[in-house]
Amino acid sequence: MEQPLILILCTGNSCRSQMAEGFIKELADDFLLVESAGMNPAKEVHPLAVKVMKEIGIDISKNNCKHIHLFLDHKIDTVITVCDNADQSCPALPKAIKRHHFSFPDPAEAMGTETEKLQVFRQVRDDIGKLFLAYIAGRRDAL
Repeated sequence: MEQPLILILCTGNSCRSQMAEGFIKELADDFLLVESAGMNPAKEVHPLAVKVMKEIGIDISKNNCKHIHLFLDHKIDTVITVCDNADQSCPALPKAIKRHHFSFPDPAEAMGTETEKLQVFRQVRDDIGKLFLAYIAGRRDAL
């Protein structure tokens, strides 16, 4: 049986969507495919996103920032937006069966010292992790 494709979207595809992709790959790669993309992708995954995910044993250092247009012709099971901008500007994806929106603050906008920024990245990471743990549990139960 073909694994369903989950597409995680945010504006820059450098932090939130990358962390969500990392969690889904870690927790559900046995039954879900996952990709992340952005409406206006950054040049690289944010180094602090990589750092805080590595702290919990998830390596996203080899991930790339991708544009949503790369996935418009794919058979997508579910689109999940993780920022309000992506939710509002997401193009019509006719092949997407389900769509969910979960709003997380952009940790890349955190101000202060690196320690203060890391606190924000960790909080967003933990919030994303809790939500996607529950989401994946629900998907497993539905099987």
